[in-house]
Amino acid sequence: MASVPAVLTSEWTKIRSVSSTTWTLISAFAVTVGLAAGSGALVNATFDDLSEAERLTFDPTLVSFTGMTFGQLAMIVFGVLVVSTEYSSGMIRTSLAAVPQRGTLLLSKITVAGAVALLVGLLTSFVSFFFAQALLGDHGTGLGEENVLRAVVGAGLYMGLIAIFSMGVAAMLRSSVLAICILVTLFLLISNILSVVPYAKDVIRYFPDKAGMRIMQVVPDAMNTDPAPYGPWAGLGIMVLWVLAAVLGGFLVLKKRDA
Repeated sequence: MASVPAVLTSEWTKIRSVSSTTWTLISAFAVTVGLAAGSGALVNATFDDLSEAERLTFDPTLVSFTGMTFGQLAMIVFGVLVVSTEYSSGMIRTSLAAVPQRGTLLLSKITVAGAVALLVGLLTSFVSFFFAQALLGDHGTGLGEENVLRAVVGAGLYMGLIAIFSMGVAAMLRSSVLAICILVTLFLLISNILSVVPYAKDVIRYFPDKAGMRIMQVVPDAMNTDPAPYGPWAGLGIMVLWVLAAVLGGFLVLKKRDA
């Protein structure tokens, strides 16, 4: 029986020895920070062109996370690769031979990769915030303002949770291509398209991305967006439930199916 510390060390070695996982994290950071900086500069230059409603609900903190929509795609790829690469390479058989306790193997993988994703997410959210606020000029805000720190930390938690959710889905599907296609389509297309469709948007707001992103808002109904029937922390809580469901599903599939 492999000890938990040994399994954790093994999973850390797997993550840092695969260049693709490292580059996806770098991409998540670069894309999110780059778009945050660009958005800050653009909003500062065009602030006078905003409508009265947009000015009244202007949220400078939320501008910092404009790139999150695309940055999260890299986190999705990271989460999928961490789990599914072993299936595509056949290494999952070796891993299960070394660690027969399937629950221990999956939870160790998610613990290590999830911790890395959370650290990268927090680094990304803070750097994005400082860049965007610097470029917003007089329209920016500071960490000391009410609820701003909560939004910045929440944005980092969101990125980490997206990666963990993707790990659970990948464990269920056991295919990199299938998992990435489904998750990218869900978060980039379906979620955004249906969020503007009457009646459908009442359901979409409970999807993990829409619910989780509420934690990033400081101003309620920021930038004239539709109000939600829950607050920032409740939205993050909904996302956590999605994550737990995905991880549980991944565990049940790993437990019941052959490698």
